[in-house]
Amino acid sequence: MLLSSATFARLPRVATPTGRRAVHDLLALPDKPSIISYGPAGRSAVTGHVATVFGCTGFLGRYLVSKLAKAGTQVIIPYRDEDEKRHLKVTGDLGQIVSMEWDIRNEEQIAECVRHSDIVYNLVGRDYETKNFTFDDVHVKGAGRIAKVTASVGVPRLVHVSHLNASSTSTSQFYRSKAAGETAVREVFPGSTIVRPGPMFGHEDKFLTNMPLWPIWWKLNHGQTKARPVHVMDVAQALSNLNGMPALSRTLALPGPSTLTYEYLLELVSTLTYNAPSRAPVLPKRVALVLARAAQRIWWPALSPDEVERRYVDDADTPGDWALVGVEPDEIENHAITYVRRYRSAANYIRPIVVPPRPLTTVEQ
Repeated sequence: MLLSSATFARLPRVATPTGRRAVHDLLALPDKPSIISYGPAGRSAVTGHVATVFGCTGFLGRYLVSKLAKAGTQVIIPYRDEDEKRHLKVTGDLGQIVSMEWDIRNEEQIAECVRHSDIVYNLVGRDYETKNFTFDDVHVKGAGRIAKVTASVGVPRLVHVSHLNASSTSTSQFYRSKAAGETAVREVFPGSTIVRPGPMFGHEDKFLTNMPLWPIWWKLNHGQTKARPVHVMDVAQALSNLNGMPALSRTLALPGPSTLTYEYLLELVSTLTYNAPSRAPVLPKRVALVLARAAQRIWWPALSPDEVERRYVDDADTPGDWALVGVEPDEIENHAITYVRRYRSAANYIRPIVVPPRPLTTVEQ
């Protein structure tokens, strides 16, 4: 038969009108064509927005690309390694994910990546230095170069992701370079939005999922270092929401909802996985630094001396700006089991979820 039941089932969808356009479907941009959104809501929508996400192959980048594409935004994904961006192709509808090769030192390639965009996200970062890229190369010179090219091409909006602890007076070179990068971006793109998220946890993080593997490095400072962990999905949603909001030419702090010590986080991981607490000793800072320097001789990434220094730096006690981006951050206890369940033994895999009580604060005591 030429006409099957499946064909008739599809007829109502084909015949259904997509609806009339309204004033809110039109967005005028300075020095660029107006944006007109159309199509059904969701993944198959076309909002008319084009976003470039530098650092899209990283931890936060993959979730931001997914959320932008799911909303109907065309996303330009600059990449260095062909295999690192392949998984991003299916996050959007046909033609909505456009990959372009780039190098952070090549201004012509950067310009090609941002030429047709109306918003640019810079998520590029490096946790450790290599012989090819130092913190200054990536966080300062690279960030400044992206901002300069973005401004020269005429892109109206730039969102630069920094860190909650960015400070020019920090004992960590990583945090100092983040602060210098913010200054470099603001000098060439004064209207940019600076986003400072706290330490993020998720499937591919180097935070929560690293604790069951290397608890000895999280026991530095006797586990008393204070952190404000935030779910990577909350940060990605906040960045995605910026795409549909008026430009915010300011610094946005996105810390986690609670301040917790590494000692409590280790206890949380131990309780959720039904594994005994680590009996590893607490290393003195000098010993940890010596071991970290020695570990730099191997060819694969290992804990760097600057990461050891960061284990002694408390997260900044800064109020969050979540209300401005329309997101309510979740507590780490609500999601931790999703990421650490794989560290349970087969006998304990389906046992009940148990969360340890939080230690009393000084005020509560």
